[in-house]
This record gives sequence, structure tokens and C-alpha cells, in this order.
Amino acid sequence: MAAIASSPLLLQLNRALPRGFRLPSPSSRRLFLGFGASLLGQLGLMASGGGRFSAASAWPQQGLSPVEQVLKNVDWPEEFPFKAEDFSRFDESSDSSFYSEPRFVTHIDDPAIAALTKYYSKVFPPSNTPGVSLLDLCSSWVSHYPPGYKQDRIVGMGMNEEELKCNPILTEYIVQDLNVNPKLPFPDDSFDVITNVVSVDYLTKPIEVFKEMQRILKPGGQAIMSFSNRMFWTKAISIWTSTGDVEHAWIVGAYFHFAGGFEPPVAVDISPNPGRSDPMYIVSSRKKFNTA
Repeated sequence: MAAIASSPLLLQLNRALPRGFRLPSPSSRRLFLGFGASLLGQLGLMASGGGRFSAASAWPQQGLSPVEQVLKNVDWPEEFPFKAEDFSRFDESSDSSFYSEPRFVTHIDDPAIAALTKYYSKVFPPSNTPGVSLLDLCSSWVSHYPPGYKQDRIVGMGMNEEELKCNPILTEYIVQDLNVNPKLPFPDDSFDVITNVVSVDYLTKPIEVFKEMQRILKPGGQAIMSFSNRMFWTKAISIWTSTGDVEHAWIVGAYFHFAGGFEPPVAVDISPNPGRSDPMYIVSSRKKFNTA
């Protein structure tokens, strides 16, 4: 069964946040409506505001997003702070079965999509740059890359072939369940950029996946993990469903840190309309040039 986020995690997060801002304990969060309070109490599937965390309510007095501050000057614990039960899920059935039917929908609203696309346009290598390769991890029928963006190689890896076939940005695709096989089928130093859109919360073997991302990135290559508060609740990991947006940024930052070989991760809040549309966050890092 899923477990409620541990108090050591909250203490670590609170030490990292700006003065005057403190996270509520998991027990103070309102239970996500729809599953039944008694069951949720056992599983720890909780979220603020009935499952819709309000980014506006989390901002400290100085007006800066705490998501952007939580990864600054982090005093990381010596060991990976999460346990096996933190990666359990309400629905442990086969992910291949869950994703067997194509879903030609978007999982964040249009303003959040536009914000992500704008961010990509600022950080991606210029279109049609010789030798540049990108990997869209946990890809689907749309990647939210800038309109007309092209490279000789843009690979999509996802769970549904019908969706991947319809993604116009991809030059090739691979169907693979990372929760079964986190090994990425590419040589070392293959990609300049790896993206992942609102899917990091489904990874049950995140350290293995992040180690693989580090391996296949070129030195200086960038991994961009984006997320919101939208998800398939039954398939998201326990540590994610029992925490909020700020904690999520810290969790993804921890994946980068404990995978090794990455520069210190950076969090960016690109939410277009805090409190009025879907929030949107980025945690990114670059592969170190010297990993010896």
C-alpha cells in the first residue's frame, strides 16, 4: 500500500524553502475526493483543494514562487531519502494494459501547453542544427515542441504505438515500459536534449531511468522534466500523490542529484495564470562534462 510522505522529507523541504514559508504536514491536506476518506487515509492519496493544488496559495510574501527556490543551495541528505513503498501505486496492474488504448487528448490545458512550448523555444538548440538529437521520454501523439521545429533525429519513447505514430515531430519511435525495463536502448552520449512532459510522476524506478538519461546524454546535454498537478491518480506514485507542487520539484531534483553525473538541478515556475489555469513547472539539469 502507498505510504504518506515521511516527516523527514518535509523537514528537509522546509529547511530549503524561503524564510516565512512552511509546508503543511500531509495529515493537514484535504483528502482527494472520489475514492472514499477511509481508503484514502490508508493509502495516503491526498492533495490540497480536492485534487487541484492552487499555485497562488503557495506563494510566499515576497512574491517569488517557492518552486523556484526549493532547489537553491539544497543540503541534500547523504542517502536517497525515499523507500520502496514511496513508489507504490493505487493501481499496480499492468501499465501496458492501462495504456493499450490510445488517448488522443492533452493532459494539461492550453495555457500550460503554450507556456511549455514557449519555454522549449528558448532552451532548445535551433531548428535544423546539424548533429542534434532529441529524445521525448514517455512520449505520446504530441510533444508540445515549437511549431515547425525540426532536427535530423527526434526520438519518441512511449507506451502506445498508435499515439506515437501520429506524433508529427518524431523521426522515429520506440514502445517501451520504463517501469518494467528502465534501460534505454541507445549508446552513450547520444542526445543533446531529453524531454519528459507530465510523466515523471509515473516512474516507479526513477533513479534507474535518470542514470540512463545521464548515460545517453552528450556532455553538457540537458534533461527537462516538466510537470503540473494533473495526472492519472491511480497510476502516480505514492510520494507524488501525497505531496504538493513544491515537494514535487524537490523530489525531481533529488532524482537528478542521486542519479549522479548531473549539474545541480534548477526549478522554474512557468505557470501562465497562477490559480486560474493549470500550473506548469520545470526541473532541469545538464550532464556534467567530466563525470570521472
